[in-house]
Amino acid sequence: MNTSKKWYKNWGNWLIIIATIILVPILLINIWIMYQANTEKDKIPNVFGYKPFIVLSGSMETKIHKGDLIITKIIDPKTLKINDVIAFRDAENTVTTHRIIDIVEDDGETYFITKGDNNNTQDENLVEYNDVEGLYLTRIPNVGNIMNSLSEPTTIVIVIMGITIIFIIGFSISNKKQKDIEKQEFLEYKKMKEQQKKKTSESKVKSKKTK
Repeated sequence: MNTSKKWYKNWGNWLIIIATIILVPILLINIWIMYQANTEKDKIPNVFGYKPFIVLSGSMETKIHKGDLIITKIIDPKTLKINDVIAFRDAENTVTTHRIIDIVEDDGETYFITKGDNNNTQDENLVEYNDVEGLYLTRIPNVGNIMNSLSEPTTIVIVIMGITIIFIIGFSISNKKQKDIEKQEFLEYKKMKEQQKKKTSESKVKSKKTK
């Protein structure tokens, strides 16, 4: 009997794979960020040199929207130029993501003048090199809201339970289908053997009659 079945033909396996690809990386990254935030309170968490930020305002619309997750890359501030979009700490120690509209020098120090694309005026304070957190690379629409929710301990527990349940359901479905296939193949095999046995018996009867 052939009881093997290619894994990609079972939708229960695909359910597990999709849940793993989507939920597990988000959860692990979020836990890593939370760990860094608690152990290094004076630094912005990063993942392999990249820093994710949740957009809380519409100051950069229509390029960046509220609720987006943006990805920035740690970069040498000396390489930045006008029109680059950067994430930086403002006077209130809050991370803001705005565009560089000018670069000025004062008393031997270099500063960036920044402005939100959707704002009418430039930012009040100059941005120093040490304030720069990273260069804007891209955005993931609406994922910021999801990440924000996943930062809650209760949500993490719910997500872990959800992943576990999906794995159990997927495994149960896959296991049941496999058992059904094996049962069907066994019945077919049994039927085939009975037919062969019947034919053999009939052949023996015919053989006796001809003698």
